[in-house]
Amino acid sequence: MANDWKPRTKLVHTGSRRSQYGEMAEAIFLTQGFVYDTAEQAEARFEGIQGDEFIYARYGNPTTRMFEERIAAIEGAEDAFATASGMAAVNGALVSICKAGDRIVAARALFGSCLYILENILGRFGVEIVLVDGTDLDAWRAAVTPGTKAVFFESISNPTLEVIDIKAVAEIAHAAGALVMVDNVFATPMFSDVIRLGADVVIYSTTKHIDGQGRALGGVVLGTTDFIRGTLEPYMKHTGGSMSPFNAWIMLNGMATLDLRCRAMADSTWKIAQALQGDARLSRVIHPFLDTHPQQALARAQMSEGGTMIAFEVAAGKEAAFRVLNALEIIKMSNNLGDAKSIATHPATTTHQRLPADQKATLGITPGLVRLSVGLEDADDLIADLRQALDAI
Repeated sequence: MANDWKPRTKLVHTGSRRSQYGEMAEAIFLTQGFVYDTAEQAEARFEGIQGDEFIYARYGNPTTRMFEERIAAIEGAEDAFATASGMAAVNGALVSICKAGDRIVAARALFGSCLYILENILGRFGVEIVLVDGTDLDAWRAAVTPGTKAVFFESISNPTLEVIDIKAVAEIAHAAGALVMVDNVFATPMFSDVIRLGADVVIYSTTKHIDGQGRALGGVVLGTTDFIRGTLEPYMKHTGGSMSPFNAWIMLNGMATLDLRCRAMADSTWKIAQALQGDARLSRVIHPFLDTHPQQALARAQMSEGGTMIAFEVAAGKEAAFRVLNALEIIKMSNNLGDAKSIATHPATTTHQRLPADQKATLGITPGLVRLSVGLEDADDLIADLRQALDAI
């Protein structure tokens, strides 16, 4: 039975659909619509789609459905809806549940676009947004009052790698009747079982580790069948945020090696974190499993591996950080992450540029901070590249 398969087997086989030709690889159904044998059949499908029945690619597609079923099996969720991008997933999950007057409590350490959706979009339409220190459980208790619609946070924050106590926050939220929505991108589907810890809705940018090779945009929202089909799907199918069949096919192929890639990348990440720690040119090195991380014990309890991300702060500030970035040879500068290629980012001037200076300071996004997404290159080569780049200071 598929439910008894180990993760690597599920990553290769779950959700497979074959046409009458019996193709070995997953087929790409590049079609916007589907033909009905009779008018009665068309009427029946529009009244309620079930099983492998489809009516329009914006509503669903066989290739996209394969991807949704496969990632739901890995995540341990009842169902999933694939979206055009990670931000389409965040937007869909949040906006589909809200109306004017609702209250959402979120951790303030969020990706810049997530903050934009909360403050600039939902806030503009009358949703009360409360931002808290995600690591402070007393702050969650004070903010999550009865009637709160949802709580939202990144299980590991971008870019400073704060770790949220998922189980504790979920208990606080559920006691108030709130949904728990978790962006689990940094922890990956392989290292963090957030549904078991209490999450109701899990969100991924599949652009990251799931594709993992910098080829295509994508996102996915996972949860109960009632939430995915009853709440999220009506919003997504009418607003056009669904994933394309071609991108779903790319994600399916990426999933076959997801476990292997994530574990190799996490191993290298840990070696690099240890190698950088203690370098006098760095004022701090951030990795969830390092002894210096304030939530190390929590991270080790919630995650089987420390992930594929590191952040480090160049002590001499922005100019010195830029010198390091400009001197890198193997590691590339970009704003993606979870890629087969290692990527360095300067958050203060790129991904989190729009945040006010005081908010950056509160979040620890200093002028010298560099975020590093570790890829599949040899760890020793990456360590050598970082050391020679630090010499540029």
